[in-house]
Amino acid sequence: MLQGFKDFLLRGNIVDLAVAVVIGGAFTALVSSFTSSFLQPLIGLVGGGGENGGELVVNDQHFTYGAFITAVITFVLTASVVYFVVVVPMKKLNELRDRGKEPEPEGVSEDIALLREIRDALQNQPRP
Repeated sequence: MLQGFKDFLLRGNIVDLAVAVVIGGAFTALVSSFTSSFLQPLIGLVGGGGENGGELVVNDQHFTYGAFITAVITFVLTASVVYFVVVVPMKKLNELRDRGKEPEPEGVSEDIALLREIRDALQNQPRP
């Protein structure tokens, strides 16, 4: 039972997954820092500037549309980087890998069928 777990851990997929989680966390921190340092102040300036830039107040209800726009931009940046850095190269790699493969033959080839006939004929021969 422990050997199966060890094989699972050392198979390589779990290590790739761990690396992806670490890199994903670092990338998320990078995008979050970019949006909070550059995009939020820019949206605040466009929305009227000052402390309440990017915020609309109606009857003491605060609508922080600047934070929403920042979250949307963060999502679009993250999704586009993941698509162009991970999905597109993996798709091309799979296409190259599939191009090098020959399709599996359907059924039994003629050579195999002939060899089976010879085997059966030899088995049916009377022995001296």
